[in-house]
Amino acid sequence: MNKEVFGTKSQYRAVITGSGSFAPPKILSNNELATMVETSDEWIETRTGIKQRHIASNDETTAHLASEAAKEALAMANLKAKDLDLIVVATITPEMVFPATASFVQANIGAKNAWTFDLAAACSGFVYALSVVQQFLESGRHKNALVIGAETLSRITNWKDRTSCILFGDGAGAVVLERQNDGKGLVYSAMYSDGEKWETLNCQAYGSVNPAGEELDDPNKIYMEIKGREVYQQAVRRIVEMVDDCLEHCGITMDDVAMIISHQMNARIIESAAKRLNISEDRMFINIAEYGNTSAASVPIAFNECYRAGKIKEGDIVIFVAFGAGLTWGANVIQF
Repeated sequence: MNKEVFGTKSQYRAVITGSGSFAPPKILSNNELATMVETSDEWIETRTGIKQRHIASNDETTAHLASEAAKEALAMANLKAKDLDLIVVATITPEMVFPATASFVQANIGAKNAWTFDLAAACSGFVYALSVVQQFLESGRHKNALVIGAETLSRITNWKDRTSCILFGDGAGAVVLERQNDGKGLVYSAMYSDGEKWETLNCQAYGSVNPAGEELDDPNKIYMEIKGREVYQQAVRRIVEMVDDCLEHCGITMDDVAMIISHQMNARIIESAAKRLNISEDRMFINIAEYGNTSAASVPIAFNECYRAGKIKEGDIVIFVAFGAGLTWGANVIQF
């Protein structure tokens, strides 16, 4: 297991100045899903907190979702796409094997002066991407960046597997980060990984282990595979550990934290973590009921909804925290 903790003392801070999100208009309810696999609305909601999920059409690719969220974030930040320095897209469902999804976003929004790349850390992708971009702004190398979490998980979901297909949806969330020197913004990021537990969450085709053109020994390897019980146990543990890490490093207590925005993997996981952290559920934002698990998109979608609803105000300390395949987990502390 490796840990990377990034510096917190800098002349500059990476400040979130705009946010946006986008979900495909097509909605798949629990009742509709119950006509596809043996399940029920009650069974799904009781175990996950999910009531529905958004499903992308054939024309709504990952880059399309990402671009729509990006436009909304840029509008809030009052920043023109041509003035962007960097675009990073966190995704495990890219537009194609290559080039990067971020390259397509650049073309879609007209950000001709930005350089681009993708980051693959599954559900932790957005918090990982924030920590990476934080370094470019704190160092003074760039003045701004666009960070996006975008997924079309419906493309790699096994709709015949009721233990997994009930969980996932499609969507995108984005934030604009700008370099400022007033001491606020991203103040701390910490990232962890444990590659020995990669089998807990995976999708094995198509890469160098199972290359395109060769018959798979198991045709279901084209879909996501999840070991639900182990994910539950690991996720609760790691979320609690990451929040405690943030509190200790930043010299704050839970009373100082206005809101925790967790990856929306399962409402019961988030509620269990809230109890262990001794924090009221109204300070641990949950919107999984509408979207399901959107992997790297879930934190920025949740943040956008939380912020636009007026639940975060100037001076508030907010923690982003996520856990995902890899295994990966991490957190960001932001003061607004």
